[in-house]
Amino acid sequence: QVQLVESGGGLVQTGGSLRLSCAASGHTFSRYDLGWFRQAPGKEREFVAAIRWSTSTEYADSVKGRFTISRDNSKNTVYLQMNSLKPEDTAVYYCTAGGQARFIYRLSRPSEYDYWGQGTQVTVSS
Repeated sequence: QVQLVESGGGLVQTGGSLRLSCAASGHTFSRYDLGWFRQAPGKEREFVAAIRWSTSTEYADSVKGRFTISRDNSKNTVYLQMNSLKPEDTAVYYCTAGGQARFIYRLSRPSEYDYWGQGTQVTVSS
């Protein structure tokens, strides 16, 4: 069982930056693939970024070049550095973990993951 707790959300102006953190419980953190998804009001949850246990990464086209996902296995934490934020980035951001028991073929698919955090709100004002 893995528990995930996000932090770092808030209100920022267009063009600003935020860094989200997600702290995980459990001693097998390094074996998990980790992801960030987001959900805006009235919209479906969408993929933002993911990092495999091997540290390979994948990003949604909408955030490439602006967002960076990273992990620190010594701290059981995954990060999402968000730069050049836009109003359309406004959403609740969720941290997720999976892939320990089976290979995740599509990191962008929410159903591939086993554990989710409670989410943190990011609001970008224009």
